[in-house]
Amino acid sequence: MREAVKAALRGISFVVVLPSIVSFLLRRQFFGRDQALEGSTQTLAQLPGLIGQYLRRAFLSVALERCASSSVVSFGTIFSKAGARLDENVYVGAGCFLGLVHLERDVLVGSGVHITSGRHTHGTGEASVPIRDQEGTATIVRVGAGSWIGSGAIVMADVGKNSVVGAGAVVTSPIPDNVVAAGVPAKVIKSR
Repeated sequence: MREAVKAALRGISFVVVLPSIVSFLLRRQFFGRDQALEGSTQTLAQLPGLIGQYLRRAFLSVALERCASSSVVSFGTIFSKAGARLDENVYVGAGCFLGLVHLERDVLVGSGVHITSGRHTHGTGEASVPIRDQEGTATIVRVGAGSWIGSGAIVMADVGKNSVVGAGAVVTSPIPDNVVAAGVPAKVIKSR
C-alpha cells in the first residue's frame, strides 16, 4: 500500500511540474542545458517539505542525466550541470550546490555541501587575462556508493565507496574506499 501511495504521489508530482519541464526544455534550446537547469532548480529549491522533495525529484528525473525515483533532494539545493547523476537511495541535504556529480547508490550528503565540477572549473594560467575569460575544464566528481559527506564540506575530487568526509572538510584529491577523511585539505584519518 505504501509503495502504491508513493507511486501515485510521483505521478501527481510529474503532472504538477510539467509546466516547469516544458519551460526547461524550451529554454535549453536557447540557453543550453546547464543554464536552463540552474534557473529551474533555483525556483524549485524554494519549495519546502515533502511536497517540495517530490516536485524536485519529478523535475530532476527529466532534467538530469539520472535521478532515481528513490533519491531525495532537500530544500535550497541547486544544480548547475545537467550531466549530474543521482542513483538509488541518495539523500542530498538542504542548501547544497552540486555541479557535475555522480552520487552513487546510498550516498548521504549533509546540508550546505558544495560538490564542484572538478578542481579546474576555471582557468587561472594566464595572469593578464581575467579568470572569468579563461577556459576551465569540468570533470565529473564521483562519490562512491554508501559514502557520507558531512555538512559544509567542499568536494572537488572523487570519494571512494563507503567512506566518510568530515563536516567542513575540503576534498582536493581523491579519497580511497572505506576511510574517514577530514580537514583542510582533507586527509585520511582512519580506516573504516
